Amino acid sequence: MGEGDGTIGGARTIGVVGTGVIGTGWAVRALSRGLDVLAWDPAPDAEPRLRAAVERAWPSAVRLGLFPGADPSRLAWTTTAEALAERVDWIQESAPEDEDLKRSLLQRLASSSEPGVVIASSSSGLLPTRLQDGCQHPDRILIGHPFNPVYLLPLVEIVPGRQTSPSAVDTAITHYDDLVMHPLVVRTEIEGYLSDRLQEALWREVLHLVNDGVATTGELDDAITYGPGLRWAGMGTNLTFHLAGGQEGMRHMLNQFGPALKLPWTKLEAPELTDQLIEAMATGCEDQAAGRSVAELELLRDDYLLGVMRSLRPLDLGAGRLIAEREARIHAATIDRPWAEGDPIAAPLALYEARVEPDWVDYNGHMSEWAFLTAFGWASDKLFRYVGVDEDYREAGHTFFTVETHLNYIKSVSLGEPFRVTTQVLGVDTKRLHFFHAMEHAVTGDLLCTTEQMLVHVDTRVGSSAPILAGPAYALTAIADAHAELPVPPQVGRVMAVA
Repeated sequence: MGEGDGTIGGARTIGVVGTGVIGTGWAVRALSRGLDVLAWDPAPDAEPRLRAAVERAWPSAVRLGLFPGADPSRLAWTTTAEALAERVDWIQESAPEDEDLKRSLLQRLASSSEPGVVIASSSSGLLPTRLQDGCQHPDRILIGHPFNPVYLLPLVEIVPGRQTSPSAVDTAITHYDDLVMHPLVVRTEIEGYLSDRLQEALWREVLHLVNDGVATTGELDDAITYGPGLRWAGMGTNLTFHLAGGQEGMRHMLNQFGPALKLPWTKLEAPELTDQLIEAMATGCEDQAAGRSVAELELLRDDYLLGVMRSLRPLDLGAGRLIAEREARIHAATIDRPWAEGDPIAAPLALYEARVEPDWVDYNGHMSEWAFLTAFGWASDKLFRYVGVDEDYREAGHTFFTVETHLNYIKSVSLGEPFRVTTQVLGVDTKRLHFFHAMEHAVTGDLLCTTEQMLVHVDTRVGSSAPILAGPAYALTAIADAHAELPVPPQVGRVMAVA
């Protein structure tokens, strides 16, 4: 963002004010995007706590995908809020949820920052109009309410106040989109915004059910995680209930089940938080934790969130759509553009590297057979993007189908270990592509696995093979020519036989 101009682009510095759970999440999100972060918090031990928290969260950020330049070392610290405000292009305030405290802090930030620098509060329910009171240039103050963990979950609610300018809202949308988030503008200023109001209704009912001795915290969590929670991940409440109405959809659902809304099933008023209720809630959650620390549970949470989001990716649903978008943007940032005539061609290509994911390992802690093929699939995707086969290409009905694969497992690799994949194009004609991937350990250089694959180009609109379009065909031919002098790997053409 240029100084005070409200535009996104180039090297930016993000100011993080308040470094608790939410502030830390914002720092990791921005760092993983390859941006500089300047942080401040008045607590005496805040800086070492923040750096330790970033270190704990970084492996999850790596698995989500890092942009070029992403590095925790780009986190800097300053001693005052005013010093931070003078040096940054965007301010994300994440102080405790206290209106007077936030208003006072926002006034300090506004008095020291350029008029065009947007100041977003991470408040989960306060009204931005009240927070704007007394601030210089209140037109650039708004709410940017994220969800924990901020470095993984993409939703951010943008809530403008009465004095917030349309240009500040537009800048906020662009900023959060640049962080590959889902910016949801709350059109009507309301306490609690949208998502928290929905969560609060469920939370109140949980408290009543525990308070009345109907169920434990574990039973109530089971009632969500094994049922509606799985549906909500991809479709939310309304589309889920639309399906419950059968062919007639929501209209039939409301006509059929609407009368039940008159029954006294729920209690939206929260119960009194007695000592007994607090103890029941706390004890229930401790029983569910089963001795696991908060840090251990955070890692478990990150693992399953990444798994759920990735499972939605091929379906282009919910957060899965943004997983695919993040991958595309990281590729675009890594390789400025697809290969073009005159560009040098590495022999072999080295376009993909990663670490062994938690869901890729078997009970021995080693990478599973199918996971090698998954990793090679990502390497193939990198090759396709390199030659111009991207979302637009596939949207137009053109893609490659794999017709034959030969895998050779050479050496085991364990959870978290780094690897890289090199690619050698063995041949290409009008409709076919023949290539070879070799996976090596990124530290030792040991060969781990290889795959030889034959693919056919197809036109999905007619469901048959078709010539590769001119751009990718030219690029693939150039790569094949550049790789022609490479020795043919000994695994190519290998067949299995009992001697």
